Amino acid sequence: MSGRIDFDTYGSPKVLKYTDETVPEPGEGEVRIVARAISVNPVDWKTVAGYLKANRPLEFPAVPGNESAGVIDAVGPGVSGFAVGDEVIWHGFANGYRQKANVPASQLTAKPASVDFEQAASLPIAGGTAYSAVQQIGLGPGDTVLVHAAAGGVGSAAAQIARALGARVIGTASEPHHGYLRSIGVEPVRYGHGLVDRVQTLSAVTASIDAVGGEASASATRQLLPDLSRAVTAVADEHAAASGITAVARVDGALAAVLALAEQGTLRFDVQERIPLADAARALEVSYAGHVRGKLILVP
Repeated sequence: MSGRIDFDTYGSPKVLKYTDETVPEPGEGEVRIVARAISVNPVDWKTVAGYLKANRPLEFPAVPGNESAGVIDAVGPGVSGFAVGDEVIWHGFANGYRQKANVPASQLTAKPASVDFEQAASLPIAGGTAYSAVQQIGLGPGDTVLVHAAAGGVGSAAAQIARALGARVIGTASEPHHGYLRSIGVEPVRYGHGLVDRVQTLSAVTASIDAVGGEASASATRQLLPDLSRAVTAVADEHAAASGITAVARVDGALAAVLALAEQGTLRFDVQERIPLADAARALEVSYAGHVRGKLILVP
């Protein structure tokens, strides 16, 4: 038997339940993967809450989760390029909170041996979003970029990529995360009242990446960056729209690019906590509460 997390109705993380299942042989164009690490993202609790149902409705019982890394243990008909024993990264929409899963081979990327399963599982969404944001605003030497929520998954990845491109990075975070930000070359500032003044004391900024959303970060971006063509947000909410801050548009080849950075040691996620798959509801509650440093990983 294999375990999974599913839910029968939209709601809070409390609607999640652990279920045993028998995973059949993969079908045409599919492979079966045994997950070694499952990444938790804010989109997971948003999916469970039903925030995405207008555009991407789910059939119940539904399984959340959008990315994982593991090992192929069966290959279905019509699949080429993958074999039993291959270590792979999966990225799709829902269906990820499983010990074993049949997935389309087209959704897989080979995992480099030098990148561990936890790091690999974290790369498609947080890494890909961060890389796309940095490319979208054209960061490079001479830039000073303000990263809102710089200690989180997207924020910390964006900060590391920006640093690798030669940019100076100022990052907002709560004070317990300031030591971590310094360790990745970021100048930390406390968010909240007085943020604009604290940033201006350090430097003028030439670009901004918002990894948290909300009115406070949108307002600070408007005040600090008159040229909003160099501002981008990973959270396309009403505050960003009203401020004229563009949403991140995923760049082709983003996953390949961040995989290369991970292989070089340029990009690495801090893992705040490893949580058993059966305790996924708690993982989503932690994610919903915010202030996660780096990533949360579900252990199948």
